[in-house]
Amino acid sequence: MPASEYRIVASTRRKELKTRLWMAGVLGAIAYMVAPGWTPAVWYAAVLLTQLIDVIVFAPARASDDDWRPSPGFRIAAIASALITTLVYSASGAYMWLYGGEVGKLFAMMQFAGGLLHVCLHMHPRRDILLAAMLAHGGYLLGMPIYEAFAQARPVMAVAAVAGVLYLAHLAVAVRQSSETNRALREAERESREAAVRAEKASAAKSEFLAVISHEIRTPMNAVISAANLLRPTRLTRAQREHVRMLSEAGDILMGLLNDVLDFSKIEAGKMELESIVFDPREKLEALGRMWRPRAEAKGVALELEIAADLPTAVRGDALRLQQILFNLLSNAVKFTDQGTIRVEARWAEDMLSVVVRDSGCGIAADRLDHIFASFEQADAGTTRRYGGTGLGLAISQRLAQLMGGGLTVSSTPGQGSTFTLQARLSAAEPVEAETVMAPAVEVESLDGLRILAAEDHPVNQRILSLLLEPMGCRLTLASNGAEAAALAESAVFDVIVLDMQMPVMDGLDAARRIRAQTGPNAGAPIIALTANALDNHRQAWAEVDAFAFLTKPIDPQALAATLGAARGSARAAKSVWQAA
Repeated sequence: MPASEYRIVASTRRKELKTRLWMAGVLGAIAYMVAPGWTPAVWYAAVLLTQLIDVIVFAPARASDDDWRPSPGFRIAAIASALITTLVYSASGAYMWLYGGEVGKLFAMMQFAGGLLHVCLHMHPRRDILLAAMLAHGGYLLGMPIYEAFAQARPVMAVAAVAGVLYLAHLAVAVRQSSETNRALREAERESREAAVRAEKASAAKSEFLAVISHEIRTPMNAVISAANLLRPTRLTRAQREHVRMLSEAGDILMGLLNDVLDFSKIEAGKMELESIVFDPREKLEALGRMWRPRAEAKGVALELEIAADLPTAVRGDALRLQQILFNLLSNAVKFTDQGTIRVEARWAEDMLSVVVRDSGCGIAADRLDHIFASFEQADAGTTRRYGGTGLGLAISQRLAQLMGGGLTVSSTPGQGSTFTLQARLSAAEPVEAETVMAPAVEVESLDGLRILAAEDHPVNQRILSLLLEPMGCRLTLASNGAEAAALAESAVFDVIVLDMQMPVMDGLDAARRIRAQTGPNAGAPIIALTANALDNHRQAWAEVDAFAFLTKPIDPQALAATLGAARGSARAAKSVWQAA
């Protein structure tokens, strides 16, 4: 703290130097007019000298940092400098008092009072320096009237000394209050900085926690969902098929909850970025209707879709996030409606898509409407127990809608249903010829003989890869860590290399760098990241090591097969280039 106090005083004195010198020039000119002679010129020269010495004395404090500690010699020099400079500066007032008559006395008192006010404003962070400066100015303020009262036998001048005492008392109170205020401000600033540091640490810890939780949940979920996918095409009894279906649905729900938490964290951190692509909103709405109509009808609920005729066939915006919002709204409508109708109405006006989702479900109590979009909130405590969910779906949907330049609102009547209104700003665009997007199914024969090096440290995941890929005719070589994978890449030829991210000995990223640094045929082999680390920064890290693709666990068999098929073509092209070289 002493370092900062001295630094504040030193910086302020240096900043006000020009003002003090200019004011000294004015005072010298007035002193000369009131009492002509050579003394004002000598006084001004003395002011210049003492101010220069003051600048030199306080230089270490101006250049200091928080680790600097003023030495005893510096403290003494600083106090002496403050005392001498103020003694010299106010000496012109003493000169005018003695030689300027009544006008000079009046002006001198004003100068002494102004000097005291000046040092109180600028030197209060350091009490020792302030007292030294006040001693000089205050000595003149009280000393000159007392001298006049006794030396000149004018007792009435003692009244001026009393006035000076009262003035000093007022200044003392003001200095104390100012010091307390500044101390409180500095303390508040320190607490604010500490709070910001704690918030940054908490945010980093939260991000790290989410990354760890995401990884640790996705790893066992990979086994659960992959096992269900592997069981589905086998010969099963009706009861076994029902068990597999329950496994798959439970896995989908768990992955949905995990993705909700990650999306919410991304929005909270301000890292959610929206895409801008051209898409057909009518097509997206109809696809959602086809998805949810069978589920609604299974409960005896009708799902009706009404799309305005003037809805553009092509708009620009984030199709995925729009679908995510509507998916949440329809999911809630189906979840909370046991009879009646769910109606979806889409309208278009002035680059704003409005979608209204009305249901005839249980509705929401009036005292809960204000909380329905809050994080981790649901209509009541029993909702989670009965229907499940994190309470994040609507919070995420509303924030996504706001990011899209619109909003999400709700009205509801308990026992009669709810109405959610989504507004999203989308700009009309020229229709583009849509690419034919086939289902990501790949013929097994297309992967026959594909030589794959896969680095995976988890035995269950190794087994899943074998069960998924070997029936497709792939020739799979497994490594338990990145170091083993890099060593194998030096001694054998592979068409594709699949790397996990978190592994013992050497992680997937370091393994990818080492493989890329080799000179053999695998240096340019397509590298596919297959990892439970699913955050955006993980995806970016793999992009930086020139990964061909980034896939997350749980493994989607069709997506993996499609990616391997694409990588095979890339591997053949790279191999031809290497052989030609």
